[in-house]
Amino acid sequence: MPAGPSDHDFYNELAFYTLELRDPEFIHQHMVDVFAVQHAGPDSKPIAIVFGLIGLYLYLEKKFTGRQVQRAHMQLARHRRQWIAPTIPQQSANIGIGDVLAAAPGPERHAIIRRWCQAVWNDWQHCRSQIAALAQHELNIQPD
Repeated sequence: MPAGPSDHDFYNELAFYTLELRDPEFIHQHMVDVFAVQHAGPDSKPIAIVFGLIGLYLYLEKKFTGRQVQRAHMQLARHRRQWIAPTIPQQSANIGIGDVLAAAPGPERHAIIRRWCQAVWNDWQHCRSQIAALAQHELNIQPD
């Protein structure tokens, strides 16, 4: 029996969808960040995890658009440094990329992308203060 599409296949499909939108909010950045964080594992690059977590923090807690998150990532990338990823938690988010693609394109899909981001961010609350401090130090984003 042939295997179904993998999460990476779904990622490519969703990336095509979000890039094709050419929206000023640039929702594509959020799906890139949440996918990297949700699929973090021992072989993940620390920069991917840290940048993804900062992206989720800025989006969900600081109300940044995807374009603003993208600019923050570019600013972080200017400072070459060794990024240290937080401990990877047990992933318990009940939303994944397949759920996003199952939603109707448009507002319904965009809403589930946000819920996906929130569910994954909830899994990483053990490092929220570390990510907020990093955003303050590197990007001058004041914590609440």
